[in-house]
Amino acid sequence: MKQVILAAHFPGVNNHTVWSDPASGSQIDFASFTHLARTAERGRFDFFFLADGQRLREQRGRIHDLDVVGRPDSLTVLSGLAAVTDRLGLAGTINATFNEPYELARRLATLDHLSGGRAGWNVVTSSDAFTGENFRRGGFLEYARRYERAEEFVRTVNELWDSWAAEDLVADPSAGTFARREAGEFAHRGTHFDIGGHFTVPRSPQGRPLTIQAGDSEGGRAFAAATADAVFSRHSRLQDGQAFYRDVKSRLAAHGRSPDSLKILPGATFALGDTDAEAQENADHIRRQQVSPQTAILLLEQLWNRDLSAYDPEGPLPEIDPDVSDDSIVKGRTRMSRDPLRTAAEWRALAESKKLGIRDLIIEVTGRQSFIGSPSRVAEEINEFVQGDASDGFILVPHLTPGGLDDFVDRVVPLLQERGVFRADYETTTLRGHLGLENER
Repeated sequence: MKQVILAAHFPGVNNHTVWSDPASGSQIDFASFTHLARTAERGRFDFFFLADGQRLREQRGRIHDLDVVGRPDSLTVLSGLAAVTDRLGLAGTINATFNEPYELARRLATLDHLSGGRAGWNVVTSSDAFTGENFRRGGFLEYARRYERAEEFVRTVNELWDSWAAEDLVADPSAGTFARREAGEFAHRGTHFDIGGHFTVPRSPQGRPLTIQAGDSEGGRAFAAATADAVFSRHSRLQDGQAFYRDVKSRLAAHGRSPDSLKILPGATFALGDTDAEAQENADHIRRQQVSPQTAILLLEQLWNRDLSAYDPEGPLPEIDPDVSDDSIVKGRTRMSRDPLRTAAEWRALAESKKLGIRDLIIEVTGRQSFIGSPSRVAEEINEFVQGDASDGFILVPHLTPGGLDDFVDRVVPLLQERGVFRADYETTTLRGHLGLENER
């Protein structure tokens, strides 16, 4: 049987996090990061996953309410967590559009050394001019070219990491000089990067930190097949997951890769209860906490692209159609739909058939917990996904910070261990080892 891969996503600043719950804690205090990471390590999770944001989002010209907490630097937080964990992998989202290969390669290699081989990089891209205003190159990159630059970026970073070969490492530098070549020497001449010199960080314990890619477009899938070790996907339904799994894995042979060399890891949420019925009640309660009346209007505005603050959250949908002009009232995030008029028509039909007001409709259409049930049912469904080739595991996103993972670790993990599909203890020391991938030497 395949082994289940599990990662813990720090909830962060998004509308899935329940801020109003009395158990909700700080989104920026280091104690919150420590609690979730240590809980994940106690559960023998493969890695801790941290999102990132390069600019505070805006809606109707105001900073989005959820962003007022701020967005700390991922690698700084992960470096701190390296000191308070022993085996847990530490993966962070870092943008390939607004960074330079040398600087990022150096920071990630440093984290891999500090953690003893537990570093991971979730590669994301952006062609968003709004976000780009924070950077010298603000907004210059066309949407169609973002994966082109990202693929060269990853290739360049790998060249920097590979500029120190394993045989370059000398236990006693005073005993002799490097025999094969000058360690760290590199030169890259490409479309987006023209650099050369010496890389300052020796080969890390993994050889290369783990590379994760998040994206579901055709370009994203091709990019993942060519460069990634894992994919953070959005397909948390069985049939959708199986189709995505087949598609991405089928692309690997063209790059000389085996199916096991790339792990598919959907993001997933959960709601537990002593019984399935209690779990469903908990799930319904969570969704109503996540979609407050105010949040319902804000989410509706993201599709309608209009100021809807005067509308009653419990009332009907606007009769006016969405504004499909290029001038979006939402800055710093992608639009909710590529075809707002079609989506609005579908929402109107659903609202009419089920007699739903705005808030109840938004609850209906903006997602649900991926796994709802007793611990035994959730363990069974997770295992069904993995054994049925719909995923290789999951990146779990709890709805509470920082204690939202505690119940899962205490009640679901032991059942997966009893099934023999999840480790009882760590058997390797590196993140690549946890995922069954060979270290790059």
